[in-house]
Amino acid sequence: MSDSIRLLLADDHQIVRMGLRTVFSLEPDLDVVGEAASAVEAVSAYLRLSPDVALLDLRMPGGGLSALRQIRAARPEARVLILTTSEREEDIHVALEQGAAGYVLKSIPAEELAEAIRAVHAGKRWVPVELARKVADRQATPDLSPRETEVLHLLVKGFTNPEIGEALAISRSTIKVHVAHILEKLGVADRTEAASEAFRRGLLSE
Repeated sequence: MSDSIRLLLADDHQIVRMGLRTVFSLEPDLDVVGEAASAVEAVSAYLRLSPDVALLDLRMPGGGLSALRQIRAARPEARVLILTTSEREEDIHVALEQGAAGYVLKSIPAEELAEAIRAVHAGKRWVPVELARKVADRQATPDLSPRETEVLHLLVKGFTNPEIGEALAISRSTIKVHVAHILEKLGVADRTEAASEAFRRGLLSE
């Protein structure tokens, strides 16, 4: 159909791409024009095919975020919808910050995914409420300084203030100030809560 939305599917799992093709074949206005299994393939296919919307997974060889950056750099008008399993706040934040038009999880119902594609194609941003809340939480919290991040990493490992001070070569009083700032910025009351909140916000890796 001449008025159909032309789609590029970028995911390193063939079975996922096959499943998406099947889903979209049931939608008269959605037409898959290309596929890619890596970041390099995704960028090449996008530049070659100029699809209306690219569905991009984050976990693929070369990195989905890298593909997003390259596509947007070459084609600022590109409409890219992230379709992934990652619920990490950091992934959501970075993807949207770098120009993704939407961010949805692979558990999304088929009809809602089709609706998201149409919205993105129409120039709208599509982020489910539960994921948007995560981004809002992050934006409401000041970023940790590089030193505070270092302290947080050691704090999570169970280091005491004296041990942190020795590891980073700073005084105990300074450590206390950093810890206080970390708790305040994360909106928590103690170290245990700080660790849980840091992992939840994607500030630390498991």
